[in-house]
Amino acid sequence: PMLEACSSKADPGRVINIASINGLHVPVVDTFAYSASKAAVVMLSKHLASALGPRHVTVNTICPGPFMSRMMRGTIAMVGEENMASGTSLKRLGAPEDVAGACIFLSSKAGSYLTGTEITVDGGSLVSREMSKL
Repeated sequence: PMLEACSSKADPGRVINIASINGLHVPVVDTFAYSASKAAVVMLSKHLASALGPRHVTVNTICPGPFMSRMMRGTIAMVGEENMASGTSLKRLGAPEDVAGACIFLSSKAGSYLTGTEITVDGGSLVSREMSKL
């Protein structure tokens, strides 16, 4: 109700969910529950986008790839930061500013006509020919 109260056709309210590229493709590592839960976040966002769109609220999902995070620290230490980065088309790990930029875009006027979609912030991991070698 509070989100709808400050939403309008010209300036909709925003919901931004964070999932993972592992919710969009079958990952190299067998992270069954993690991948399934991230895919669920993506589908939940689509359902919410359909339900909340008529009430002037957009719902989108950001799907990060490899970032140096608490969760990824062990994996990156095991595989090596350079090896992990080589699995992306841009040959680097994500930085906090990369996800922040996507959030700012979705929150801005420029993102007001997007709903029910995913923004993949992965440095090209999903399209990299090197990812399958990790």
